Amino acid sequence: MTIDTLNPDAATDTAATVYGSLKDRHVLITGGGTGIGEAIVEGFARQGAKVSFIDIAEEASHKLVERLTPGSRHGPTFTRCDLRNIAALEQTIASIEAANGPIEILINNAANDDRHQVGAITPEYWDNRMAVNLRHLFFASQAAARSMRKAGRGVIINFSSISWHLALPELVLYQTAKAGIEGMTRGLARELGADGIRVNAIIPGAVRTARQDLLWQSPDDVQRTLEQQCIKERVMPVDVAALVLFLCSDDARACTAHSYFVDAGWA
Repeated sequence: MTIDTLNPDAATDTAATVYGSLKDRHVLITGGGTGIGEAIVEGFARQGAKVSFIDIAEEASHKLVERLTPGSRHGPTFTRCDLRNIAALEQTIASIEAANGPIEILINNAANDDRHQVGAITPEYWDNRMAVNLRHLFFASQAAARSMRKAGRGVIINFSSISWHLALPELVLYQTAKAGIEGMTRGLARELGADGIRVNAIIPGAVRTARQDLLWQSPDDVQRTLEQQCIKERVMPVDVAALVLFLCSDDARACTAHSYFVDAGWA
């Protein structure tokens, strides 16, 4: 496979390594309209992959498509879907495959880290948080794996979170879901490995996104986190996207069933 190194300065905006094996691969990304998902969409588009992404943020998603389409080998395509509705998710995936071909890479990125108090959790809120942060990852994987099995290859990346490894406050249901994702990743890797499908999890640290800066990462919080990190720099979405691209490339052909941190050594 061909790997070329681009201008190192480009690493501040998009992943700087080109993986020849990603060219023309059909990638589906959930939650691709903003934040980390946006960086992943852009990263794959720069690789010459065929990118489809799902989100509920319509305005931001349409703007992303408009920004990336000029000059792209394949302009990314956006489909609105509420991932809590599994029937709608399955139909959306079928429609995406009918339009753009079988899914070869699935990035299960979509999630929501709203804070909550233990005493205020109801059964309804529990079910909603599991639907938002855990259930759709399995059913998207199930649907995408059908095409991957036929092809004899495929990659699934599930997004976990450093929050449960650190036991951060006011996130018990989010952490429950994210811990479950790592267990599910191991199980799926075992079940699908004989079909040539690799399954891994990525564990981002305190990634700087517009949502995190607005809601959770105050200047004091950022300073405390930097003091605890081995590398005293903020983790950016492109840092996460860079690992995603590697794990999805043929260069990572022997990597499966594991979880990989992108956290600047946050302990």
